[in-house]
Amino acid sequence: MAKNDPIKIMIVDDELDLEILFRQKFRKQLKENEWRFEFATNGLHALELLVKNPDTTIILSDINMPEMDGLTLLAKLNELKNPALKTVIVSAYGDMDNIRTAMNRGAFDFITKPINFEDLEITIHKTIDQIRVLLKASEEHEELVALQHDLNIAAEIQHSILPKKFPPFPDRTDFDIHAYMLAAKSVGGDFYDFFLIDPDHLGMVIADVSDKGIPAAIYMAVSRTIIRAAALKGFSPQECMDYSNQLLCKESVNQMFVTVFYGILNTRTGEFQYTNGGHNPPYIVNETGAVRSLETTGDIVLGVMEEVSYHQKTTMLQPNDSLFLYTDGVTEAMNINYELFSEKRLENVLKEAAQLNPGEVIQSVYSSLSAYTEGAQQSDDITMMVVRFHPR
Repeated sequence: MAKNDPIKIMIVDDELDLEILFRQKFRKQLKENEWRFEFATNGLHALELLVKNPDTTIILSDINMPEMDGLTLLAKLNELKNPALKTVIVSAYGDMDNIRTAMNRGAFDFITKPINFEDLEITIHKTIDQIRVLLKASEEHEELVALQHDLNIAAEIQHSILPKKFPPFPDRTDFDIHAYMLAAKSVGGDFYDFFLIDPDHLGMVIADVSDKGIPAAIYMAVSRTIIRAAALKGFSPQECMDYSNQLLCKESVNQMFVTVFYGILNTRTGEFQYTNGGHNPPYIVNETGAVRSLETTGDIVLGVMEEVSYHQKTTMLQPNDSLFLYTDGVTEAMNINYELFSEKRLENVLKEAAQLNPGEVIQSVYSSLSAYTEGAQQSDDITMMVVRFHPR
C-alpha cells in the first residue's frame, strides 16, 4: 500500500442497497481517489473478489449472509496470514455473542447496525492507521533482514581475506605462527596478516582501525591490501609505513585512521626489524617465561598526516623466543565491574604459557580473557598473533 494509492475496501453484505448508500456517504473520498470500494454479497463472493484484488486492505463484513457467513469468511481470511488485511465486522447490536466470537477469531474491530457512518469513517481511518503501522514495521523488518544478510556476507568476505589455515607453512621448521580474530560486531576493524617476502624473511602485520562495523571493515580491507602490496615489494618496515601512510591519507574519509605494527623476521638469524604506527607494543616471551615489551618507534597512527616519516628499530630473537602481537581489545576488555583486563594480567598469562606452542598460547590468553569478562558484553575486536622462532 503506497502512500498515495487509494485504500481498497471491500464491503461484504447481502443487502444490495448498501452499495448506493456507501457511495453516497463517502462520495468525497471516492471522488478524490482516497478510497476504492468493492462489493460482495457473501463470504464466497468476497473470496473470489479478493483473488482478483489481492491489494485489498480492509474488509467490512456482515455476519449473517447466505452461502458463507461472516464468521466463516473471517476464518478463511485468517488462513491467509496477511497482517495488512484487516476485517471489521458489522452486525446488529443485539448480536453480541457473534460479535464477541468474531473479535476472538481475529476481527480488528466491529460496528453495529444500523450503521452510524460517522462512526464507520472513524473506524476506517483507525484501521488504515494500524495497517500503515504494520506495513512500516514489515518494511523495517525486511530491511533489517537484508542488512543482516549483507553483514553476514561482509563477515565471510572479511574472514576469507585473513590467513586462517594453520600451520600456514607446514614445510617450514624455522618458525611457527598462529593468529586469531574475534570481531565485536558482525564485521570488525582489526586485522592481522603474515607472508613470506622471500625464503628467509617473514613479514607480519597487526592493525586496528579507529571505528567498528562496516565502515571499519572496508577501511580494514583497503589498509591490509596497501600494506601487503608495499611489503611484498621488499620495502623495509619504515619504507612500508611511509608508503602506506601516504596512500591512506589520500583515501581517508570520515577522519578514520589505523594503528599498525609491521615487522620482518629474518628466519635464519632471528633479526627482527619493525616499526610501530601508534599500536600496542608486542611482547617477546622467551622459553623461561621472561616477558618484555618491544620498544616503540614513537610513530603515530596511519592515515592522519601525510607528511610524517616513520622510524624503524631492530631487536634479536633468541631460539624459541615468541613474539606476541595483539590489539587493545585484549588488554582493554572489561569485566562486569568495568575493570580492564590490563597489560599486567596479559603478561602473567604469557609467562605461564611460555612453553606452549603459538596456537596454545592464543587459546590460553583467550580462556583467561573469557573467564575475566564473563557476563560482560564484548566492546572491541579481539585479535592476537604469535610467532615462535626456531632457527635451523
